[in-house]
Amino acid sequence: MYRFRRILGRSLPEKLNREVIFLFYGRPRWGAGAGQEIKLIRECQESDLNRIVDIINDAAQAYKEVIPEDRWNEPYMPFEELKKEIEGGVVFWGLEDDGQLLGVMGIQDKGDVTLIRHAYVWTRAQKMRIGTKLLQHLESLTEKPILIGTWAVASWAISFYEKNGYTLVTEEEKNHLLRKYWSIPERQVETSVVLANPTWNKAQHVASADG
Repeated sequence: MYRFRRILGRSLPEKLNREVIFLFYGRPRWGAGAGQEIKLIRECQESDLNRIVDIINDAAQAYKEVIPEDRWNEPYMPFEELKKEIEGGVVFWGLEDDGQLLGVMGIQDKGDVTLIRHAYVWTRAQKMRIGTKLLQHLESLTEKPILIGTWAVASWAISFYEKNGYTLVTEEEKNHLLRKYWSIPERQVETSVVLANPTWNKAQHVASADG
């Protein structure tokens, strides 16, 4: 028996009161057989907050001595800041393996667009396509244009999103979007970039044509 709820403008199935998406490696079937690995993507709960902070601060070490020194904090994401982000509408999803979250990614509805926020994978679990799986799942939750912000010097992050179909917007457009949809200091606007998915680019093309 399934119920439905509205998530970012789309009706999605929810089994019982918790929605989980199973990712099977090997033959897809209910129940794991010998040698079969099962991971799941699920919406994070309050009980996951400490683990989310751990994952973010572990993975964010890649930014240390790369992003501008005045933008680095220790820890990178304090617990109270994470709570404020969630209170502000960021919904975190995580990929779990054997009861342990290995990666997290947030999604935030901003009315006419959807933002992907705070995408991090535990350092020991990187290179396992966890980020790709999480991104694909969050993309399935919305039909709205998707925007993603990251540090301008984080070439590896930019490359990841470009491989998944996102493109960098212009400097002028980036400044406008960051000020409109994000609540970040002006210094962070200066040192960040924004990537957009094909839905955004198509909408901008239509708007220009109508224009």
